[in-house]
Amino acid sequence: MVEAIATEISDAELAALAAAGDRDALGELYRRHAGRLTLLAQRLLRSGPDAEDVVQDLFVALPAALAGYRDEGRLGAWLSRVTANLALKRLRSGQRRREDALPAGADEPALPHADPEQLSVFRAVDALPDTLRVVVLLKFVEGFSHAEIAELLGIGRGTSEVRLFRAIRQLRTTLGA
Repeated sequence: MVEAIATEISDAELAALAAAGDRDALGELYRRHAGRLTLLAQRLLRSGPDAEDVVQDLFVALPAALAGYRDEGRLGAWLSRVTANLALKRLRSGQRRREDALPAGADEPALPHADPEQLSVFRAVDALPDTLRVVVLLKFVEGFSHAEIAELLGIGRGTSEVRLFRAIRQLRTTLGA
């Protein structure tokens, strides 16, 4: 697929082509979305190799999954939900590569313009227990609603709200604000 043509094709059209087995369309979807999806998985899992595994698993299974995809919204949002779901399953299952987990602060080079206060917030969020950290990331970084978070995590909407409240309370204590 010529790159100039690829930029003219919408995600929905690429999804239909990829579902039909077009490898070039699947490759273009990967090019458009893999970086963002890997970053989402890395935030949730705290591990670069695990995040790469999640995104790889997603794209290997994507042609079959796209057969059931209904273009009711943006494909990117749907891919984010699927990626978050896969990452959370990996987090719950304990299949993570603990020996390869990112050390504290490993993401900081990705924040070249962050001031010391922003880095303090980043570290404080990273130090939260997984149950709270995941809700904070899904809500504030990824923009999911409490209903979407509840569905992803298999919890009630109220539980998502309570976890966010507890996370904010803990962050305020940690940051002294």
